[in-house]
Amino acid sequence: MAVPAAAMGPSALGQSGPGAMAPWCSVSSGPSRYVLGMQELFRGHSKTREFPAHSAKVHSVAWSCDGRRLASGSFDKTASVFLLEKDRLVKENNYRGHGDSVDQLCWHPSNPDLFVTASGDKTIRIWDVRTTKCIATVNTKGENINICWSPDGQTIAVGNKDDVVTFIDAKTHRSKAEEQFKFEVNEISWNNDNNMFFLTNGNGCINILSYPELKPVQSINAHPSNCICIKFDPMGKYFATGSADALVSLWDVDELVCVRCFSRLDWPVRTLSFSHDGKMLASASEDHFIDIAEVETVQLFQLLNTIYCISLLHLWWSGMVMPVSYSQHGDKLWEVQCESPTFTVAWHPKRPLLAFACDDKDGKYDSSREAGTVKLFGLPNDS
Repeated sequence: MAVPAAAMGPSALGQSGPGAMAPWCSVSSGPSRYVLGMQELFRGHSKTREFPAHSAKVHSVAWSCDGRRLASGSFDKTASVFLLEKDRLVKENNYRGHGDSVDQLCWHPSNPDLFVTASGDKTIRIWDVRTTKCIATVNTKGENINICWSPDGQTIAVGNKDDVVTFIDAKTHRSKAEEQFKFEVNEISWNNDNNMFFLTNGNGCINILSYPELKPVQSINAHPSNCICIKFDPMGKYFATGSADALVSLWDVDELVCVRCFSRLDWPVRTLSFSHDGKMLASASEDHFIDIAEVETVQLFQLLNTIYCISLLHLWWSGMVMPVSYSQHGDKLWEVQCESPTFTVAWHPKRPLLAFACDDKDGKYDSSREAGTVKLFGLPNDS
């Protein structure tokens, strides 16, 4: 039986406040060397710059695999691509063709020239930055809201508002398989090994399918409310989920058990991103900050946490104790301040630079007009 993350998180079990622990099991190892080192780095690189990108809100940002380009998708029906030049983003091109909002986009996992966009116009479009043209338009059955590219580059999965996920051959641009689900499908992702497919759903569960067979493997009760987003760390050790309960839970990929929860946000977690080394996790919501946490902790602490959780849950399920929560929180590494809710975050694949987009308004002339900017955190303070 998988350990439910809710059993280890403060929001689900009525603790007095975020981060509350059973007093007899409070253990503190102090900040790690990694945390201290990154905090020192960000003290000198805490600048955030914003760059005009669209005429309406930005829904999605993503880096190419080589880190040279950043793409953004917007409610204005377009995608934009920027080149990263030293400490700034320079707009390279705008990509037009969709008839509705571009809700999500992603890059090819190993080809830095290709990216794909998912739109409410019932199509996905594959773009090549070398020609600045759409090289394929694939019609789908519904309004598309999420998309991902398989780690081997061979398949694109797209989910729509009707909870249908379509698997498209990236070379022939034809549908390989289609799955209709009886629950609300939120974010979708392959694991790094390309042999399992994960979905987060409106019941707080993580559904896992074998791939390419698409047979149910497991359903994990991860959160007590809507499980919104999911991301795998580049090292293949963990994946993280974000939920409407304002918790981020960290899961061991091999064991499929929750090893840690993060509860510094107060609003539903909309977006997650692991840093290139898998050691930092950025999470964001309607809170006016982005939380950056250290993923790893001292091994002794992890062992104590695991022993405690197993013992507590055994007693709880046996009816011998009331459900008291214990949650070991990753060290808070940094906060990126924002002036409005954050829709999307993405760490650079090689550097400690975080791209993100918020629900900012252009207050200079019209307080209701959406700014449509992308932002970059981690720049030198003197840049």
